Order: sequence, then C-alpha cells, then structure tokens
Amino acid sequence: MGAPSGFEFVVRGDEVVIRHRGATATVLRGTRASEFLTQVEQGDAQLLMARITGNYRRGNERTARQHPRNAR
Repeated sequence: MGAPSGFEFVVRGDEVVIRHRGATATVLRGTRASEFLTQVEQGDAQLLMARITGNYRRGNERTARQHPRNAR
C-alpha cells in the first residue's frame, strides 16, 4: 500500500477545508478543526487527511477480515 497523496487543506476563518485532488472532501469546523491543526503539526499531514476523509482503504479489507488474527 502506498502512502496517501493528493490532499491539501485551506484554513478559512474557523473552518478547515480538506481537498483531495482539487475536489472538496470535507469541511471541519470548531473543535474538530482546531484538533486537526494541532495534529497536522505533529505528524504526517497526508495520512491524517486520508483518515479524516475516509480515503485510506485500499482493497485489502476482505483479506484482512479473513486473517486468523481477526477471526471472531
């Protein structure tokens, strides 16, 4: 699995707009926006934005579900 890419964010007043390849993926407001700005300074911004938008799954979910470690 490759590293996430193509994300960017823009701060507009008290909002944070996250875009993926030019299209708006999500808008964070209030507490979530301030937490995001704090976390983006501490870690990998691309991975964080991928997780927030839900664009981090890459097709191996079914295989992982069948793994003995994840068996229920």
